[in-house]
Amino acid sequence: MRVSTPPSSATLSGERIPSGSGVTASPPAISVRGLGKKFGEVTALADVTLEVPSGLVLGLLGPNGAGKTTLIRILLGLTRPTTGDATIFGRPVDHRGARARVGYMPQDLAVYTDLTVEENLELFGRLYGLGGARLEARTREVLALVRLTERRRSLVAELSGGMRRRVSFATALLPDPDLFLLDEPTVGVDPELRSEFWEYFHRLTEGGKTIVLTTHYLEEANRADRVVFLHAGAVLATGSPEEVKARTGAESLEDAFLRLVRARTGGVR
Repeated sequence: MRVSTPPSSATLSGERIPSGSGVTASPPAISVRGLGKKFGEVTALADVTLEVPSGLVLGLLGPNGAGKTTLIRILLGLTRPTTGDATIFGRPVDHRGARARVGYMPQDLAVYTDLTVEENLELFGRLYGLGGARLEARTREVLALVRLTERRRSLVAELSGGMRRRVSFATALLPDPDLFLLDEPTVGVDPELRSEFWEYFHRLTEGGKTIVLTTHYLEEANRADRVVFLHAGAVLATGSPEEVKARTGAESLEDAFLRLVRARTGGVR
């Protein structure tokens, strides 16, 4: 079977408002144009173009080294692209107004192990500009979500790896941002909690929030509204999970990814 490989540009925004309609379209949550990133001779991203509207869960899928984390870091303004540009809600990624609307959960643990869960949330909350009753209320809410209310006074160092991931996720939730950038948010958590995370992701998007997450659990990504397959820094495919599977004639996202890689590389991995 021939599997067509799309160009690296991709639009996920669905219907466009016709010109002359008198309606002003809101800027997409994320717009990436011709994005490229090189580290010396290594190409981490190659001519990536994406437009992500508000109110959906987008899964960035691909193996280690595909460029997922590099793309996230560029969107956060932590890494400068070699070519191209990116905007968050119509503003450059390094604009203060854009950064204020983003919540981030890194792949590596980014909380203080010598502080309690509650102390970490207070610290990060104050860094986000929260305080008083608002910080107390948000702390209660996120602790309940990640099921750590009973461990709020425990040192993070005393928690299991999965619980530490929950604390990290809680800090990203605290400021109630419009856009969440989550790098492997479900790594190390049990299947029951992973399912709860996904249910909460969709509750957030129903309220207009946008979530971009990376994962190497390809079948988990069936719960995303849209997926983007990355391989060697290039976009292989975009669309809903069902669309990507139908386009490649595959029964699973894993099979779809393998078919796309073989089509791109001529069978050489």
